[in-house]
Amino acid sequence: MNIKVCGLRKAENIEALKQLEIDWMGFIFYKNSPRDVSQEESLKSLLIDENWASEIKKVGVFVNIRIHDILHYVHDYHLDYVQLHGNESPEYCQELNTLWSMSSMRKAKIIKAFSIATEEDFQYVRTYERHCAYFLFDTKGELPGGNGVTFNWDLLKHYQGITPFLLSGGISEAEVPAIRKLDAPQLFGVDINSKFEISPALKDIEKVKRFVQALKN
Repeated sequence: MNIKVCGLRKAENIEALKQLEIDWMGFIFYKNSPRDVSQEESLKSLLIDENWASEIKKVGVFVNIRIHDILHYVHDYHLDYVQLHGNESPEYCQELNTLWSMSSMRKAKIIKAFSIATEEDFQYVRTYERHCAYFLFDTKGELPGGNGVTFNWDLLKHYQGITPFLLSGGISEAEVPAIRKLDAPQLFGVDINSKFEISPALKDIEKVKRFVQALKN
């Protein structure tokens, strides 16, 4: 089970998380988020450091921005994945992949986030199958993400696609037993954020550590 810790910004916090058995770190490039990193020059230096642990993948989270800007963020921050959390179309994803295939700039893989409230929401997912490495299923709410509540995970049985997915939305330590019991063949990992925070973008290392140990062991 892969674990992604999202909404990071503070260097010391990131360095402490590197010592845990996590797989992905998420960095939010969205000016309306309290966890926005798009103006953090010091963070850029950390992410492009050649000593960055290669086994921990860097994910940039974006909401409805220009494709041109994503290309530059991937290049400038050495991102491994882009997580699209807005209304980006299948054609948008296809264009990104096409540009990367034709360019010498750093390339990334696409994670497309979807807000889930009913089984019908999975019908929309199908049109993205050919363009994305992973999906992320989140709770439908007022915000593009980070609403801090879980959705009805029984709905996951209606996902019949072939693209592996990350489970997101208000996950805390209390959800570990339910996650371990999920019968979802394409479940690749979980995405955690607000339930592990002391304040926006500052994670409680001990909480994350307990979660990682409980889920992986």
